Amino acid sequence: MYELVPILIIIGLGAGTLGSIVGVGGGVIMVPALTLLGLQPTQISSTSLVAVSATSVSSTVEYSRQRRLDYKLSLAMAAAAVPGALVGAFLSKYFTPESFRLDFAIVLALAGLYILYKKSVLREKEEKKTSAVKYVVVGVSCFGAGIISSLFGVGGGIIFVPVMLLLLGIRMHRAAPNSQLILMITSIAGVAAHAYLGHPDYLAAAALSVGAFAGGQVGARLSRKAQDSFLQNLLGIFLLAVAGKFIYDWFSGTRI
Repeated sequence: MYELVPILIIIGLGAGTLGSIVGVGGGVIMVPALTLLGLQPTQISSTSLVAVSATSVSSTVEYSRQRRLDYKLSLAMAAAAVPGALVGAFLSKYFTPESFRLDFAIVLALAGLYILYKKSVLREKEEKKTSAVKYVVVGVSCFGAGIISSLFGVGGGIIFVPVMLLLLGIRMHRAAPNSQLILMITSIAGVAAHAYLGHPDYLAAAALSVGAFAGGQVGARLSRKAQDSFLQNLLGIFLLAVAGKFIYDWFSGTRI
């Protein structure tokens, strides 16, 4: 494993940069890499989640400096996600996600297609008042994102960002930073649960985290100069790519 440390740092750097720009944790890049190294499913999800935490901490610090965080919204969404993260960490030992992967991929694909082909609905959209039903949907979605975050190690940002865009009407330049703050809280809770269960590979986690922390800074600064339409397109393509990966795994019977 020691000889792979430089490669893991580079993977973490790329994953952290992309994750910070679009508001996700970058675990979708790190999880396949750890899979190729032959780690067990619980090690993969927990080790990736450690690096996701590094990305989100780094990004949150930079976004805070840029004054782009809505703390009230982020803390409320994190409060719903943290219980899910704890549940996901415990389920990762017993639950095999093959049957769930296809359904999850369909949800991601639909969200990605909506963002790509319905940009006029999202463009220049300000926050709008939400009904009680929408608040319930947001809360349930965040809880589910927490489970997914710890279960797969990919970070719940692939749910948090679309929820903010599609349900709360928040623009991409605000959704991505807030997602990183939510991720920071949620992933740290998930990591604590995984650590209690003895799941992470700490050497791989440390190497990924070094790159991911640096990538979080780079991505947060790059996102400041990017246009909303570009970020929305990037997020849509990213979600479709994640969906494609999960569908491939489901058909091929690959375990994550």
